[in-house]
Amino acid sequence: MKDWKLENRTDGLPDMPVLRELDVLVVGGGSAGVAAATVCGRNGLKTAVIEKYGFCGGAAVAGMSGTICGMYMASDKESHAPEQVVFGFTEEFRSRLAARGGVTEPQLYGKTFTVTHDPLVWREVADELLEEAGVEVFYHTAVSGVIMDGETYKGVIVESNAGRSVILAKRIIDASGDAAVVARAGGEYFFGDNGVIQNPTMFFRLGNVDMDTYLEFYGEDTICPPKVTEKILALNASGEYSLPRHKIWIFPTTRLNELMVNATRLAGQDGRVLNVIDPVDFSEAEIFGRKQVRDYAKFLKAFMPGCENSYVVDTAVEVGIRQTRSIEGIEKLTNEDVVSCRKRSDGIVRTPWPIELHSGTKPKLHWLLDDWYEVPYGTLVPKLGENIIVAGRCLCAEHEALASARVTAQTFEYGHAAAQATLLSIREERRYRDIRGEDVREHMTQAGSRF
Repeated sequence: MKDWKLENRTDGLPDMPVLRELDVLVVGGGSAGVAAATVCGRNGLKTAVIEKYGFCGGAAVAGMSGTICGMYMASDKESHAPEQVVFGFTEEFRSRLAARGGVTEPQLYGKTFTVTHDPLVWREVADELLEEAGVEVFYHTAVSGVIMDGETYKGVIVESNAGRSVILAKRIIDASGDAAVVARAGGEYFFGDNGVIQNPTMFFRLGNVDMDTYLEFYGEDTICPPKVTEKILALNASGEYSLPRHKIWIFPTTRLNELMVNATRLAGQDGRVLNVIDPVDFSEAEIFGRKQVRDYAKFLKAFMPGCENSYVVDTAVEVGIRQTRSIEGIEKLTNEDVVSCRKRSDGIVRTPWPIELHSGTKPKLHWLLDDWYEVPYGTLVPKLGENIIVAGRCLCAEHEALASARVTAQTFEYGHAAAQATLLSIREERRYRDIRGEDVREHMTQAGSRF
């Protein structure tokens, strides 16, 4: 077994054991981290991923967001059918889920489509991909410090029940979702719109639903019909209920007679915006999120046809996190880039998903009809620091732009892009900031992405 006792060092590193020396360390096992680690590993780089939970999935699994949003075009056309525009690693993962019966066919979501996945199958597919790629996985492990040589990232200090140790790596991919590595190293970041960020939410699953009766009333669109919103508003006005969100989204899952519900809106009990980087806010969101789940489940049981005998199967392991830190990158995705559907030669993923802003009293949806924009490579590269790149929702983006760019289909591809950039960086001994987005895009295309 590994000897975890401290050892005296003479190489400038902290006085603790070196757990691994790697080509690539991926921090975080969400959609971006799994994509990044898999692509690096299958291309021959000695790669490891660390994850704070005992499974991969991030917001998609621990947060139970439960859908792969962002794959399909939005349209107002009457004959609108699902038109997939994002492929690459996103499609590879979706296909693996489908082979195990772990994902639905496309479901209508307003003017676009999404698919719902089984969180248990998601974990299994992630394990399978990482194992096939030869990636070493350290579950129940978290970053507590960063090892720097001037502006150059050399490794991280990790914590587990075994104690503290060091992981050294030629390159680090920060796929934590929260820019955890960048922040701990003193890198630049910001929170949303002058500190105002999107609300977290507590997802839950509802079992024992009479699906035929439910669908006859609710309809095929997973965004609730006006009659449901009107009922919630009326009940709130009467004082009988206090349901903070009146536009709710409900998704049939791969499991028999089960729904996944996205209904809660979590703010501080004093009305403040909750920032789940703060453990006080995070804890408050968890506690009151579970209380809101019971309120919405009671409403559905009482007023939603088909849900009379329903029960809460489970809530998410943690609240669904839409936004925390965003890095200051060498390039920023702007709100105007999104609404104008800007295309770019250095774009590393198409994004047809609407601006879906959960901030304030009600969601805001701004649809991108029959079109998409492209996220530039430079949004993944921090302004300061070498040998570090991010992947996931902590990319550099303005507040409303991030409300479109943060969804799962795109985060898979951010991880893919970060991995391709890492391959170029190591093989050609180039800094991330000196790599052309066009070159990353070309390598992604060769691996199955489409532009």
